[in-house]
Amino acid sequence: MGGGSSGILMMVFWVIMLCHCLPQYLNLNPYAVAVTATEESEEEFQQLRRAVDVKGGPDSIVWVVQLSDLHFSVHHPDRAVDFKNFVGPALSFINPSLVFITGDLTDGKSKDLLTMKQNEDEWLEYHNVMEDVIKRSRLDKTLFFDLRGNHDNFGVPQLGGSFDFFSKYSISGQLGRRRNVNSVTLQTGDRKHLFVGVDTTMSVGLRGPTNLFGHPTDQLLAELDTHLSQWDSRSQEPLSKISFGHFPLSFSVTSNSGKSLKDIFLNHSISAYICGHLHSRFGRNLKRRHQLSRHFLSLHKFFQLNVHQPYFHSAVNCSTEAPAAKEFWEWEMGDWRRSRAMRILAIDRGHVSYVDIDFKSGTKKTIILPTFPLDSRFMSTSSSHHEYECHDMVPLSYGTVRALVFSVSPIVSVTTKIYDSRPGFLNLVFEAPMQMIGDNTSRGDLYVAPWNHRAFEDPVPSRYWLQIEATEFMGRSILSDLRPFSVNGLTTMTSWTWKEFVVMGCQWDALYYPMLWCAVYFILSILLIPKAILTFSVRHFTYKNKGFVNAVGLVFQELCRLPVAWFGFLGYLFYLILFPWFTGQVFTDGKDKGYMTYMGWVVKSFNQKGKHEYVGSPDVMVVVLPHLVFVVFPALFLTAALATEKQISREHFLSVTGKKEDDYGPEEKRSLWYDYSGNRRSNSGVGNRWIRNVLLVLCFAVCWKHFMNCRTLIKAYDMNPILHFPGYSLTIPLLLAYTAYKTRSV
Repeated sequence: MGGGSSGILMMVFWVIMLCHCLPQYLNLNPYAVAVTATEESEEEFQQLRRAVDVKGGPDSIVWVVQLSDLHFSVHHPDRAVDFKNFVGPALSFINPSLVFITGDLTDGKSKDLLTMKQNEDEWLEYHNVMEDVIKRSRLDKTLFFDLRGNHDNFGVPQLGGSFDFFSKYSISGQLGRRRNVNSVTLQTGDRKHLFVGVDTTMSVGLRGPTNLFGHPTDQLLAELDTHLSQWDSRSQEPLSKISFGHFPLSFSVTSNSGKSLKDIFLNHSISAYICGHLHSRFGRNLKRRHQLSRHFLSLHKFFQLNVHQPYFHSAVNCSTEAPAAKEFWEWEMGDWRRSRAMRILAIDRGHVSYVDIDFKSGTKKTIILPTFPLDSRFMSTSSSHHEYECHDMVPLSYGTVRALVFSVSPIVSVTTKIYDSRPGFLNLVFEAPMQMIGDNTSRGDLYVAPWNHRAFEDPVPSRYWLQIEATEFMGRSILSDLRPFSVNGLTTMTSWTWKEFVVMGCQWDALYYPMLWCAVYFILSILLIPKAILTFSVRHFTYKNKGFVNAVGLVFQELCRLPVAWFGFLGYLFYLILFPWFTGQVFTDGKDKGYMTYMGWVVKSFNQKGKHEYVGSPDVMVVVLPHLVFVVFPALFLTAALATEKQISREHFLSVTGKKEDDYGPEEKRSLWYDYSGNRRSNSGVGNRWIRNVLLVLCFAVCWKHFMNCRTLIKAYDMNPILHFPGYSLTIPLLLAYTAYKTRSV
């Protein structure tokens, strides 16, 4: 009978799971995105089709700078001071064509990090610092593109409203870039370089911590598709596409129709998507290659042509039998907040590479960026047309080793070195001087050295390593980082740490509801299955039987013998599913409250459209999942463990005395429980019931964890625990206190 109940419950579990999860996966065409949502006027479309000529050599290359997660804070003025002192002078000698600041310009947090809303003083500081940086760098203000991060959207009830400080103080706001998608095209020689920025922050900005994900809409995705396809009609021209935004794809949700940023990027086979948000504390290997081929046969042909044969013999199939794979790289760059990081990204004849700079150690006077050959761990070759000469299938760009050198001091010499790692150590196999391309009027110094790239063809993508050495006028030598390369076009399989995998390898939007319902149904099953066995089966669990299953069954069976606690947990679980968890202030102005359920927040809108149902999903997972996993389940387990400890102590005591409980009269029972002086004796048969004491300590730990969670919510949303969330805040402590009282004696 117990096995039948378990099977029925599991069947119900999987049916409900399918009902919740299946609709997310019914989209059969991930490439198609409706463009009808945004129709550009003819004038706006012509504005998109304008390319900005990048004047000054070298003509074959363009480079840009990315900064992210500045988190300017009134509580940490050093972030802005360092930015002013380091970034302006660095930009003056790097001389980039564009500067991208990919979100979280300000911090928006109180000193205790618990209240998250907009602070106008921080935005004034950002505005003043950026004006100083632009002045020091001697770059035109229009070359700077900044966009919102989730911190810049904390508690903003309406874009363009009085608390939308981004529109007022940011560079993009001052230059009138009001759209969520902005693009710019750079022209160098015969090549175009398209850069498209996308802002996917919430349309209604909730306070943190439930403001963590990017939320692209179908309209925004259609607009992004339009910007990325603006030069597609001129298919004969070489074109490289780069997109930039704040949120990694693992922290970006799908739209109402099930489309995602990844679908758009794959459809256009952009070279790279550069982003921020995750900071360097999660690791420095936050890079991911996204690939997709339309048909299995085409994929099979592609691998036959591109993996089993040398890259320079097969990178392009002039007969078009094998379609190009749809792919792009995703590169998270780290943060300025703690790491003081800045990235220089270069596109050299379609090859995309970058170098990350760390200003924590001070000013950088010389920076080296190798642009070819590419790092085989995480760098990209453009998928645009006409990169190669089809008559011999050899890429035009393979003839030289190339590197950009940015320096305040005059450079005397630059040398390229290639090492072979096959002997088990780095053995120098190639060394050559590099010559500068251009003259003193060039935007930057590109150094080249001819080489025989065929000599370095190898099926192992990490066999050969490249390093560039530059010598300054005063004799100081600067070395670039050693990086593996592969002229075959192969990629080194790099392993993530567990933290890197969690933040980059998991699609949290898709995982939230499966994880939620797994937790809910697991808790429900350990409540109902033992109850069904205890009620309908003659076979019960006992502490005398051995085995893990028996031990688990015994623990939760004893919970059923505390009906108030059992019904309390069951009712609380249904409360969490059916009712709001709490009510609080979700905007900076503090006027209107919203209420939160496991599906998100319900708040009033400020655009005359009534209510937004369930905004902030799956952002609420940072509250929902920790509460279920670290509070509800441990409290349930400890309640069952206390009940079990009482029952085992009782049975053990009776077995030691050799009598049944009914054999004792009232006076005998009293003599057993109390000594002659009236002090209570230990009545467990196992000394002072140290197991119970350990369990009580763990109960206090769970209550403390719950208390800290409640404190965070109180500060975050200006709530009163008694008025605004009594069910959430009081139920677990009361159930644990009741259990401790009922199990105090045997």
